[in-house]
Amino acid sequence: MSRNLTRLAPLAVLVVLAVLPFSTLRIPGLFDGVLNSPGTLQLLALCLVFGGVALSYDLLFGFTGLLSFGHALYFAAGTYVANLALTELGWGLGAALALTTAVGIVLPLLVGGVALRVSGIAFSMVTLATAQVGSIVVLRDPGGLTGGEEGLALDRGNVPDAFVGVLNTVNVYWLALAYLAVVYVVVAWVTGSRAGRVWQAIRENERRVEVLGLRPYDFKLVVFVLAGLLAALGGVVHLLLLGGSTPRTTTADFTLGLLVMVVLGGAGSRWGAVLGGVLYTYLDSRLTDLASSPAVQDLPAWLRVPLSEPLFLLGSLFVLVVFFVPGGIAGVVARLRERRAGRRPPAPTGGETPPPGRVVEQLRETAARGAGAGAGPRDGV
Repeated sequence: MSRNLTRLAPLAVLVVLAVLPFSTLRIPGLFDGVLNSPGTLQLLALCLVFGGVALSYDLLFGFTGLLSFGHALYFAAGTYVANLALTELGWGLGAALALTTAVGIVLPLLVGGVALRVSGIAFSMVTLATAQVGSIVVLRDPGGLTGGEEGLALDRGNVPDAFVGVLNTVNVYWLALAYLAVVYVVVAWVTGSRAGRVWQAIRENERRVEVLGLRPYDFKLVVFVLAGLLAALGGVVHLLLLGGSTPRTTTADFTLGLLVMVVLGGAGSRWGAVLGGVLYTYLDSRLTDLASSPAVQDLPAWLRVPLSEPLFLLGSLFVLVVFFVPGGIAGVVARLRERRAGRRPPAPTGGETPPPGRVVEQLRETAARGAGAGAGPRDGV
């Protein structure tokens, strides 16, 4: 019974979020206006977008163990490529989305093809270097295409009317919710597949995966491209939501923010990564407003200075989570369930991350069963 309720929980949350724009509920202290006001819906939509982007990063970091410092490159590619297609080339949204999808596949394929030749800190440094190249290109503003430090405003002339104007903020909110739902379904499907089990085995012990006759490089390249594509599509939704592209999305700080989101929510947990992305984005927005409020500005300097820096507060939160809540929010929930049941939690199903050390054994058992069944068609990635 409880397992069925757990499986239905994401659907229930989706329904609640879908009908939220019809609510006139006011929540003082959390939002400035009623829930269906344009300002509140825009903030919620931004939280949903970064919930999806954080989940795409968790696919790399949490499920496969790849610590990339260049995930911002693909998100930025999504927002800038779509913006250039709409603003400079005069294409429609469908054609711009198709071009962004192509770039979202080819770019991580090229970067991953090189970066995945090494592992560990070397891999992280290669991804950081490629992301820095993208950041430099955007700031140099070649041919006046990227807008440099000012960013690139979106020409809404080629954007469907349903996504233009304050009164249509609700449509952009639903678009952000649809993006998050698609990312969640895709990640749930792939992590529960044979390829997903291999990714988790790579995270636990890559050398033992090689012993089983599999090529970790191929599987890592697939997950690298998939995560990059999902991030690029998030960049398109972000573009429609904010009405422009900003160079901030190209920086390493942006990727570090994604890392904090995943760690805060719980690496290797789908709902944890989403919740971490939503909470981080909300806190980032609200702390920025708090920093400029009279209540903070009137404080003594030793309090005013740190409270005026949202990144300092979020960084402190990250340190506290790492030291005192290493499993993030998802880890806390898992431990509470274990204490409530008075026993170890049951073996995960449906794509959830197996306990540390078990995923390699599961993969070996699967390979042994396949060998014992004789020659047959192999599962695709």
